[in-house]
Amino acid sequence: MKKKKVIILGAGPAGLSAAYELLKRTDNYEVIIIEQDRQVGGISKTIATSYGRMDLGGHRFFTKQKRVMDTWMEILKPQGAPSKEEIKLQIQNPFLTPNGGDPEKEDDIFLKRHRISRIYYNHKFFDYPLKLNIVTMKNMGFLTTVEVGLSYLKAKIFKKDETSLENFYINRFGHKLYAMFFESYTQKVWGRNPKEISASWGNQRVKGLSILAILKDNFRRVFQKGKDTTETSLIESFYYPKYGPGQMWQKMQKKIEAMGGKVLLEHQVISIKRKGNRLLTVTVKNKKETKEIKGDIFLSSLPIKDLMHNITPKVPKEITTITENLPYRDFVTVGILVKKLNLENKTTYQTIRNQIPDCWIYIHNKEVEVGRMQIFNNWSPYMVKDIHQTIFVGLEYFCNEGDGRFERTKQEWSNLAIQELIKMKFIDIDDVIQTHVEKVKKAYPAYFDSYDQIDQVIAYCNQYQNLYCIGRNGQHRYNNMDHSMMTGFLVVDHLLDHNISKENIWQVNTEQEYHEEKEKS
Repeated sequence: MKKKKVIILGAGPAGLSAAYELLKRTDNYEVIIIEQDRQVGGISKTIATSYGRMDLGGHRFFTKQKRVMDTWMEILKPQGAPSKEEIKLQIQNPFLTPNGGDPEKEDDIFLKRHRISRIYYNHKFFDYPLKLNIVTMKNMGFLTTVEVGLSYLKAKIFKKDETSLENFYINRFGHKLYAMFFESYTQKVWGRNPKEISASWGNQRVKGLSILAILKDNFRRVFQKGKDTTETSLIESFYYPKYGPGQMWQKMQKKIEAMGGKVLLEHQVISIKRKGNRLLTVTVKNKKETKEIKGDIFLSSLPIKDLMHNITPKVPKEITTITENLPYRDFVTVGILVKKLNLENKTTYQTIRNQIPDCWIYIHNKEVEVGRMQIFNNWSPYMVKDIHQTIFVGLEYFCNEGDGRFERTKQEWSNLAIQELIKMKFIDIDDVIQTHVEKVKKAYPAYFDSYDQIDQVIAYCNQYQNLYCIGRNGQHRYNNMDHSMMTGFLVVDHLLDHNISKENIWQVNTEQEYHEEKEKS
């Protein structure tokens, strides 16, 4: 029996997961993955330098999907022994897995990390997600705390129609907290006022998070210690590969190739031929040649805009008009290796050299462009070559290709990032050792402009019998990694079990639950 040929466009979490699942379950398909980059993983890749590794965007591995968790555990072994920093500081990690792997002796390890992130606002640190505790109230001050409470009560009495992201936030937090912690930061990340953004973004990312949810979580922490309260608790820990998220996808790539799959790196899609309601071939080029590849089934995690642009004969104009106006947010990460940070660790978490323990710091200060800062040492002690003498941070800037900011040179981006860290008094200029700049196009699908017409594009794509759109960009949906993986898994279910429709694949990540709650037991 001749094998059917499956062409997967894009080697991010969705495409790789589809290939891995299909090859694991059957040998009736030939699988070819086409990737424009020189490395798999999409935005979840890890960039290696001589002095440390950079995680693009920051990726916590947590999920409510058992199927996703089982797959992760097939690729990497959970941590069962102390890591380098835990040994040095004599820390007892409460999350170790019995019979798990030893990160000091093995590389293919999933570390289990505390979830620690904070907001930097008005020159003070606030917990993220926000906690209504004594520290928060002290940072805000008595009068502001009273304003927050009254504003929230008003929002509960006079609910707004959720016609925008602004109204979505106000209904859950009140106008005062919205103005403090959501309005300017959302503007910084998306380049639009929340009034202009669909409430769908909030529904998919933070629906379960509100003042009421925060109060319930605070109550649980104080009064229900030791009890099973997983139904309301925000996640307190997450998995993270020893050498960053890219390690997961590069390991999966090797497994795919070992099962007979092909991964063509540095191959750009330049044309996709169709006839009637079927795709026939994809034409790709690399540095050496241009070639046409026939396929029976096509999975695409390309941005829908690029997919529609490449199909020939051309798709209807009304569809291309919508896809050409689908918005994306690009971003730039500036990695800066420093001798130290001028930030005192006032938390209860022990760290090397008593540095702050945060994985992420959300920068809500209007006077700087940077939106978020990662501290790679805290994601994994193996991300930095010398954790005892250096700290590797990543400053994330959100912008649009062609806006003048994205086109800055790497030196200009490095200079800006260093100056902003100095301005916030996070570092001294003499402590800067090295910088590295990475630009990422179409990183975040956005929910404005022609997004309200996305259903027309979905209906058009579904007309193709052998086309499946998967992943964050393939569906123009702000997915987490696990949701992107599920879209790939469901395509395989559709092909092999025939009990999943194309509509089911598009419905992943539309459950409108907060994505950092623990799964109900």
